[in-house]
Parts: sequence; C-alpha cells; structure tokens
Amino acid sequence: MFLVVLICFIFYMFPFLMVALNSFKAKRDIITAPFSFIAANGYSFSNYAEAFLKMNFLRSFSNSLIVTGLATVLVTLFSAMCAYYFVRYQNKFSKICSTLMASSIIIPFQSLMIPLVYIYGARLGILNHRSTLIFMHIGFAMSMSTFIFQGFIKANIPLALEEAATIDGCGKYRTFFQIVFPLLTPTTVTLVILNVLAFWNDYLLPSLVLSKKELLTLPLSTYTFYGTYSANYGVIMAALVLTVLPILILYLALQKMIINGVVAGAVK
Repeated sequence: MFLVVLICFIFYMFPFLMVALNSFKAKRDIITAPFSFIAANGYSFSNYAEAFLKMNFLRSFSNSLIVTGLATVLVTLFSAMCAYYFVRYQNKFSKICSTLMASSIIIPFQSLMIPLVYIYGARLGILNHRSTLIFMHIGFAMSMSTFIFQGFIKANIPLALEEAATIDGCGKYRTFFQIVFPLLTPTTVTLVILNVLAFWNDYLLPSLVLSKKELLTLPLSTYTFYGTYSANYGVIMAALVLTVLPILILYLALQKMIINGVVAGAVK
C-alpha cells in the first residue's frame, strides 16, 4: 500500500517539481535538459525578478484576490440561503427553481461563451469590469453549491432544532444565520476550497471578460510571456510558480482548519 501511495505521489507531483526546478534555469538549459537537476549555467532568481515585473504581480494579485474573495463569499452565502429555502419551504415555486438550478449543472460552459460575450459586451457594454466577472463566477458556481448544501441540510440538520429556536423567539433570518448556517461548516469549508481553487485558477472566463491590463488576473498575466515565434520558458515557469504560490501558502496556513472542517462532516 505504501508503495502504491508513493508511486501516485511521485506521478502527481512530478510536473509541479519540474515547473519549480525549471523556473530557476536559463532558457538554454530548459531546452537542452528540461528533466535534469543539474543546470549548466547554474540556478538563479533572475526569472522570478523578470516575471514579477513583467506580469505586474502585485496588481494582478490584487485583482485575483478581489475577484476570488468576493465571489467565494457571495456564492457561499447565496447558495446556502437558496438551499435552505428549497429544503424547508416545499412549494411549487421552490420546486421549479430547485429543478431548474439543478438542471443547469449539466449545461457546458462552452455553449454559453458566445451568448455571454454578446449580451454583456454588445448589448450591455459591461465587459472589462471586475464586478461583471464576479457575478459571472457566482452564477456558474451557484447551481453546484446549492445542490451540495441541499443534500447536507436534508441529511444533517433536523427540523426539530429550528422549531425549538422558533419557540424561543427566533425569527426566520435569525434561525438561519445563528442556528443553521454554523452547522453547515463542513460543507461550507469544502465548497470554499473548491470555489477558491476554481476562481483563482480560471483562465477562460476572465479572458472573455477582461482585456484591460490593469484588470488582468494572475492566470491572464502569465499569457503575456508567450510571443508569436518564441517564449522564455524559464520566466513562464517562474510566473506559474508565482501564480500558484499564494494558494499554496493559504492552504498551509489554514490546513488545520480545513481538515477539521472536512472531518467534521463525518461526525454528527
């Protein structure tokens, strides 16, 4: 079993290791020996310095942070509220909305690309705005997040708990935010992880919405290193490491909280 785990670990980590290793190499060394741990011209941080400046890392980082942070918070809050309404208020309207939202999960994003650009660009003229990208992220993530919250509420949140809160004088909103929402922590943590990774690493949707340099996110900024006829692979590797590094640091800093939240889902 240990050998199987070790092989899987090496298989999955090898690409990341090669990216990190080549980010310190000169372009000539990457082309001649990309898998070698020995660089003929030595290792240096020059690729990182060049990538940091050319991609305007601080500006791109702030754009990614704003978009990812706001989209994650809003989609978590809205999807939890929608799921609670769909589960606890069984009427024709809630059933229709729940069915439509669940059905939208199977619609591929690629089929909506042209309508999105046409409606938001030609008709509404609201492309090149961070808020547009944020609301698009919310729209695409709401269905799956709501569906997952619904399953957790049905299986793990007893109605008697809410009835007791109502008897004690809690209104609907207070019952949700003070009683129900804290009990959703395991699912909330899981969805936050999934949505943060999806929003932070997304390239396709931001590339359709944003074109101004001052609005580019980190994944979009890495594309500036690709030329028409050539590419500086060392700088590209350094840019990729800089793009992944914030999420990696965040996970390492919050891993105890993340693990506790996920494990709590297995214990009632």
